[in-house]
Amino acid sequence: MLEISNNVTLAEWEIELNAIRSQGSGGQRVNKVATAIHLRFDIKRSSLPSVYKERLLKVSDSRITSDGVVIIKSQSHRTQDMNKQEALERLKELILSAMVVQKKRRPTKPTKSSQRKRMDSKTKKGATKSLRGKVNL
Repeated sequence: MLEISNNVTLAEWEIELNAIRSQGSGGQRVNKVATAIHLRFDIKRSSLPSVYKERLLKVSDSRITSDGVVIIKSQSHRTQDMNKQEALERLKELILSAMVVQKKRRPTKPTKSSQRKRMDSKTKKGATKSLRGKVNL
């Protein structure tokens, strides 16, 4: 059972975990041990509240397929158990990040004094540069 928040949890049957062999160079046990974890989570079939489902399906993340399945691969640790924990944590972070509401941006204008200061500094800089020219005698 994965606890997302105080009142939202995911049952074990909703998350499909498969052990696979990790990529990259290995040692003596490279072809014997499947330590990487391949996590699949179907958003539409899950018991998440409808608000969570809608927001998750709207998120543009490469881990979410077009038919609403979250696929996470974890292979950074040496043990299967640690990779499993990391995959579940990343799923939890993905779900929680979908629920964060972005603050609406209010367009702003620069103040009159800041515009005036900017133009004054440009004029001053131009005057300084014009004094650097050749001196005609």
